[in-house]
Amino acid sequence: MPTVPTLRHTFRKAEHLCLQSEIEALFAEGLRGLTAYPLRMVARAVPYDGHGPRVKVMVSVAKRRLRHAVDRNRAKRQLREAYRLRKEVLAGALAEGEALHVAFVWLADRPQPTPRVARAVAQLLERCAARLHP
Repeated sequence: MPTVPTLRHTFRKAEHLCLQSEIEALFAEGLRGLTAYPLRMVARAVPYDGHGPRVKVMVSVAKRRLRHAVDRNRAKRQLREAYRLRKEVLAGALAEGEALHVAFVWLADRPQPTPRVARAVAQLLERCAARLHP
């Protein structure tokens, strides 16, 4: 496995998955079945063109799940923070010339404690990394 330079624990705009076409392709062709309550993770390997971040992430918390905006915003903040602190797991598992698009989807019907969300994100990232290169 190639060595990966240490990553800064940031989550900049360039790392956000924003393009509608990329999001549609992710949900149409991505790996399914990665679930750790209260989250589901969908990932899709894509070719890496040599510039920009190798992993792009989106966070989704549906209004149907958490009715109050303050709860949805807190859940998204928890997800972004947990990912930011553990993102090197995915970057280390990617092969040369490979990038990854990832979506975290909130499944719980009520707010969850931050340690539980952090554990779920860590589990999902490790399982995804193991699936990339078994």
